[in-house]
Amino acid sequence: MPIQSFIPPQRTLMGPGPSDVSPRVLSALARPTVGHLDPTFIGMMDEVKLLLQYAFQTKNTYTMAISAPGSAGMEACFVNLITPNDTVVVCRNGVFGARMIENVQRIGAKVVVVDGTWGRAVDPQALEDTLKQTPQAKFVAFVHAETSTGALSDAKVLCEIARQYNCLTIVDAVTSLGGVELKVDDWGIDAVYSGSQKCLSCVPGISPVSFSEQAAAVIKNRATPVQSWFLDQSLVMEYWSGQGKRSYHHTAPVNSLYALHESLLILQNEGLENSWARHKNQHDKLATGLQALGLDFIVPENERLPQLNAVYIPKGIDDVQVRQFLLNEYNLEIGAGLGQFAGNAWRIGLMGYAARNENVLLCLAALKEALAQ
Repeated sequence: MPIQSFIPPQRTLMGPGPSDVSPRVLSALARPTVGHLDPTFIGMMDEVKLLLQYAFQTKNTYTMAISAPGSAGMEACFVNLITPNDTVVVCRNGVFGARMIENVQRIGAKVVVVDGTWGRAVDPQALEDTLKQTPQAKFVAFVHAETSTGALSDAKVLCEIARQYNCLTIVDAVTSLGGVELKVDDWGIDAVYSGSQKCLSCVPGISPVSFSEQAAAVIKNRATPVQSWFLDQSLVMEYWSGQGKRSYHHTAPVNSLYALHESLLILQNEGLENSWARHKNQHDKLATGLQALGLDFIVPENERLPQLNAVYIPKGIDDVQVRQFLLNEYNLEIGAGLGQFAGNAWRIGLMGYAARNENVLLCLAALKEALAQ
């Protein structure tokens, strides 16, 4: 049989990401491709930067979009700031905190782990106790919104503690950007990274990042080159900064950046506070329905991430059969458990364009039928 054009099914994406993409964003992808050094494209890049500064709530000059997914944004923050001589305190309360640890280890730096309970926010007191015992620490890293568990940590408090002990912060905001309150400047976050495919409801493959002046100074004053040429932000900054002519670094994903521009414009038009409120409102509706179905949340209510709802699978219910039923009968995707919760939990996303009434109603109705069968 000859290979033909690939036409994917029309799914409703309510897993941990990617999320549903707005028709406006999909339409932006189809606009004519121009060169990545074209003056019109550079003008659009400047707008992307301004829109990202709004989304992150920052005035950081070094705010840009890395041409790779959120995992590359994570690695960019770590390899640019950390050297083998550094000590890094990493808070681990899920899969993505563990990935931070692996980044530090691969750099050859010393990592000190603040271990927390899966499904709970990072404990500020545990961080402070660790920093008291680790005076040589230069960085604190933690996940704001842990996608593997649905737990939301208090980034403002954690950054305040880090500052008290003269540490720069590296924050994973992959699932939080656009969905819950995030204020990079007010909270004193030094390096933050996110992903295009979560609450921004853009196509996967781009990682927004932002570096404070202090973090940028660390990058510029390194004694040794960054171990990754592609992720070396001292080089990428010259492509995203400056007036007029930009230095060539790599061929940017032109059409994907059109899509990011459109998704950020949608966020700005809605307003950040309105977006945060919409995610919370849809979460409340979903939570009421899930609890009526007898499903229990993993995360306590005051530590719960509205856009990523992790619930225990009831005893006697087959995880895979339910998810296959939803996919085959309703074209609905929800996520499986990850790490410690693999096989024991579902992760239901309400991110960006997916956080709307019709998705909540579809998910609850489909789950009710699946559980009954």
